[in-house]
Amino acid sequence: QVQLAESGGGSVQAGGSLRISCAATGYGYSSRYSLGWFRQAPGKAREAVACIDSDGSTDYAESVKGRFTISRDNAKNTGYLQMNTLQPEDTAMYYCAADPVWCSILGDYKMDYWGKGIQVTISA
Repeated sequence: QVQLAESGGGSVQAGGSLRISCAATGYGYSSRYSLGWFRQAPGKAREAVACIDSDGSTDYAESVKGRFTISRDNAKNTGYLQMNTLQPEDTAMYYCAADPVWCSILGDYKMDYWGKGIQVTISA
């Protein structure tokens, strides 16, 4: 069973940066999996933020393009989301997800494995 664990969240002021990580463990996980980052703010629907495929190709939500960068270190079975120029509207619970087939930035594909989430809070 694949397990995902997020780390690195916290609170920063607007304009600051954070990098959150997602460590994958368990039987069956491989570097062929697609990884994704999603977020959910209070009272709002969950939205896809960034996706990275096994070949390293990436896709981003329009709201984070140019500010966020998704990456992966296959040797460490870890994915990352570097978040720069953070704004209060980026405040949310952030979740990482993994799937052997796909990650859709439209959020219309339910990935198989999910972390428990990590809080990111941006103050004005």
